Amino acid sequence: MGLFTNGLRASAAVALVAAVVAGAAGQDRPATEKAPAARGEVVAELGRSVMYVFHAKSGDYWFGSNDRGVYRYDGKTLVNFTTTGGLVSNQIRGVQEDKAGNVYFTTYAGISRFDGRAFSTLSAPATADPAGWKLRPDDLWFVGAPDAGVVFRYDGRALHRLEFPRTKLGDEHFERMPRSKFPNAVYNPYDVYCVVRDSKGRVWFGCTSVGVCRYDGTSFEWLTDRTLVEAPVRSVLEDRNGNFWFTYSGHRSLTGFQAVADIGRLQPRAEGTIVEGMSIVEDGAGKLWTAALRAGAFQYDGKRKVHYPIKDGDTPVEVFAVYRDNRGVVWLGTHNGGAYRFNGTAFEKFRP
Repeated sequence: MGLFTNGLRASAAVALVAAVVAGAAGQDRPATEKAPAARGEVVAELGRSVMYVFHAKSGDYWFGSNDRGVYRYDGKTLVNFTTTGGLVSNQIRGVQEDKAGNVYFTTYAGISRFDGRAFSTLSAPATADPAGWKLRPDDLWFVGAPDAGVVFRYDGRALHRLEFPRTKLGDEHFERMPRSKFPNAVYNPYDVYCVVRDSKGRVWFGCTSVGVCRYDGTSFEWLTDRTLVEAPVRSVLEDRNGNFWFTYSGHRSLTGFQAVADIGRLQPRAEGTIVEGMSIVEDGAGKLWTAALRAGAFQYDGKRKVHYPIKDGDTPVEVFAVYRDNRGVVWLGTHNGGAYRFNGTAFEKFRP
């Protein structure tokens, strides 16, 4: 039997869950209602907790922090935007943009959109909608808050709250840990850490403890290899050869799977010792880079691993995310050291 369980149709019944983001179901801010211009503060440097780096089509760099909102750097000026300037929350959990160049910021309090002038908040429905499961090339996908077990899809007009169909692993989790006995549980097995679209347009979701879900617009298939259900799947990468790589926290390894062309199923390919794999990217030469939290960063060429410890002076830096920008430069986002970029030899701290 392949590693994927049987696909479930998208029309399967979906249970309702509590709201993650405040707001009524439906559309965003009406076009006739003009949001106030974003107010930001020009600053000399980034804060210490810069967990996400994003390079927009405009050329601007955005840095998402854990406690100070977002920073925009246009090559000359660094501006910090927070809730005071219209951002829905100062705790950022993802950055992306649409084809028009609007930039979106995921937070557990909601999703903010920046149109180049002002921030607005996408309105989120209070309940999950089974009919909202669709797959369109221009959709944007967002993770939900912890213990919600949902994801969000934005089609350019409305934000859809989506819950995964039930699985055997999910049912077993709730049997072991019923909320009646564990009312203070802080996570749902279907909580999502990452959403990635592959070369065929399918969407992959890295979950907390039920493995990896692949959605093709019609059905759901689950990759439930042992290594992918014992710890949260933090990131998913399809490399240039069609191989899929997964990193996950709590384990000292990086796992890759070789795609089988005929049915698209996956078989284990390789393992290597990578500490606390939080994030992964592929560079222009086909080398893999991983963010390894307390161990810094690793580069892997398929045979050899190169370790890059990251320090801010004498202080070890916890590397949370790795990112490749539009110019091919590899960046690191960290919990406690700002942002770093690779100069071809080593990582240097970003200073505007």
